[in-house]
Formats: sequence, C-alpha cells, structure tokens
Amino acid sequence: MAPLMNIIFLLLIFFMLTSSFVFQPGIRVDLPKAVTSEVLNQDLMVIVITHNGDIYISERLVTKEETVSHLALASKSNKQVLIKADKTAGLGKVVEIWDICRESGVKQINIATTQK
Repeated sequence: MAPLMNIIFLLLIFFMLTSSFVFQPGIRVDLPKAVTSEVLNQDLMVIVITHNGDIYISERLVTKEETVSHLALASKSNKQVLIKADKTAGLGKVVEIWDICRESGVKQINIATTQK
C-alpha cells in the first residue's frame, strides 16, 4: 500500500509542477478602463496596438501598408474592427489606425476596454 501511495503522491506533484508552467501565448496589452463598455460577440477583425506603437493583426506584426490591405478585405466582407490599444499607446497611433479604417470603408469601428 505504501508504494502505491508514493506513486500517487509523485504523480500529483508532477502534474502540479508541469501545469504551473503553461501560459497563454499572445500580445500583452494593458487596456484602459471604462464604465460604459459593452461586450461584443461578433466576428471581428482585431487590431492590437502595443505600448511602443507596434501594430498586430491576427497576432502578426504588420506594417502600415499591410494594415491598409487587411482593412480593405475587412471592408469588403463587412467585418467590424476592434482596436485593442494599450493605455500607454500614443493617441496619434490610435487615430491613425482609426483613419485608415474609415478610408478603407469599414463601417463599424470599436475600441476595446476593460470594465471597472
């Protein structure tokens, strides 16, 4: 009975240690807080703007020209755009992406926030 308990104990420790090292990959963005935010449950194109002004679409770093082409495709398929900008990202970069969306013909543009 004791060897069985030892094996179970070792398996328990093994699974506890290995599960703590699993992390979610992705781009770290600290979203601004808002009281009046809503939850969107639609098919969206997500554009992420990091604190240093990098632009990511589908978790891939893109240039301004690539952003324009992605937004043109989103406009043709009537997709909504969700801009996830870090709260320390420059307002100028967010407005620049917003203008590109408008020029591309995107009808619905949303800004991601967290609820207070």
